[in-house]
Amino acid sequence: MSPLDPYAVAEVLGRALEALGVPYYLGGSLASSLPGEPRSTNDVDMVVELSLGLAERLAANLGEDFEVDVEDLKAAVRLRRSTQLYFLQSFTKVDLYICGESDLDRDSMRRRRRFTLLSGATLWISSPEDTIVRKLYWYRLGQEVSDRQWRDVLGMLRVGRGDLDRTYLVRAAELAGIADLLAEAERDVGP
Repeated sequence: MSPLDPYAVAEVLGRALEALGVPYYLGGSLASSLPGEPRSTNDVDMVVELSLGLAERLAANLGEDFEVDVEDLKAAVRLRRSTQLYFLQSFTKVDLYICGESDLDRDSMRRRRRFTLLSGATLWISSPEDTIVRKLYWYRLGQEVSDRQWRDVLGMLRVGRGDLDRTYLVRAAELAGIADLLAEAERDVGP
């Protein structure tokens, strides 16, 4: 894969996380494109269960491939927030989200799936149901104006119709406070 390919960037980061035993999954538009309708994106969204003790080791392991602000990474772990990394070969931005502690966050990490890329490499990715819920959540936070988020959700619902765990999807949408958006998206997709 080309270093300009965001999946190649995710692959490099995934290998570094796995070498340290750090649970992770690929989220965002890259994750929604795999079981949904493909679309281009310029960044990588990764959710990690990173401990403070491993933050410096991760930064050291990524040092040649990524620009990493070690202090910002440690602050992100302490405050359970996101930070950014940059892949130096292509200047691809990685939004690294520290996994939260809610039931929904824990369920998302537990339900992640192994996916084989065209390169033959494997990555952990967010389950389709969790990706839909997160996309709808971000859509709501953005005042429901992002056509990209909405189209990603509709694409995943269309492609995954019979394969989605509907019981989990509805429960997760209720927990996230976006059950109304899920119902609207399902109406838009139709039977």
